[in-house]
Amino acid sequence: MSFSASDVKKLREMTGAGMMDCKKALSENNGDMDAAVDFLRKKGLAAAQKKQSRVAAEGAVATLVEGNTGVLVEVNCETDFVSKGDDFKGFANEVANFILKEKPADIAALKASKESEVNELTLKIGEKIDIRRFETITTEGAIGSYNHGGRIGVLVDVKGADASNEKVQELLKDLAMHVAAAAPKFLSGDDIDETFKKREAEIYAAQLKEEGKPENMIDKIVEGKLKKLSSEVCLLEQKFVKDPDTTVGKLVDKVAKEVGVDLTLAGFKVLNLGEGIEKKEDNLAEEVAKLSGGN
Repeated sequence: MSFSASDVKKLREMTGAGMMDCKKALSENNGDMDAAVDFLRKKGLAAAQKKQSRVAAEGAVATLVEGNTGVLVEVNCETDFVSKGDDFKGFANEVANFILKEKPADIAALKASKESEVNELTLKIGEKIDIRRFETITTEGAIGSYNHGGRIGVLVDVKGADASNEKVQELLKDLAMHVAAAAPKFLSGDDIDETFKKREAEIYAAQLKEEGKPENMIDKIVEGKLKKLSSEVCLLEQKFVKDPDTTVGKLVDKVAKEVGVDLTLAGFKVLNLGEGIEKKEDNLAEEVAKLSGGN
């Protein structure tokens, strides 16, 4: 018995299982819908998919650099306990390696490729697993990377750099660690967009009003703060965390002179675990009341 794309869609709607798993179920059962449903239930895939409605804000950011390509990927689970397990960490690293080798076009393509593995891991550990996002850098120079306990992943792109040079190696590491610590939003002042400036100006003005500053002084104070904005949010203009007497841009120039080559800090990527995910707040009193039949 054959089956169509609409059959796959119907089976997915009935069970909640992934597209590829539904296609396999119909194929294995000659297009018989009832048998395909039983097939998915036996494998637990329908149950696994139900977990996908849960909030997964824990997990890990995996970092991988090979040659002139670097990868960051955030894989989420529901609890910190699971994120520390070998199965979960191994899966996150495997996903990073897959991205580096296969170069998926976007997160949708990556999720489709890893759908079966995600379902299998969900069944094994009993929590929602989500491959949330990834970033890559490919450069003509060298890539610096830093991973802070799986919670922050950083890649920096330094064009003209030779990663075999010890001073360059130290620079790459220092730059990546600086990004993790100082959280720059832009590479240089030229990259700051007007929307960001306007939002910051509004926040500054509100803060000054709250502090009781005279209305006729607020605009001038805000203008002064905006002039200093680059040194706060732009990587090249930030004070270097290990030596506040110099900026990141000057540090790159200094090492370039020492090694005798032109070095250009061309970009950076950062992933912070769980950033932007609204976590569910547990209310212990409510939970106890529910269990005891209280209101």
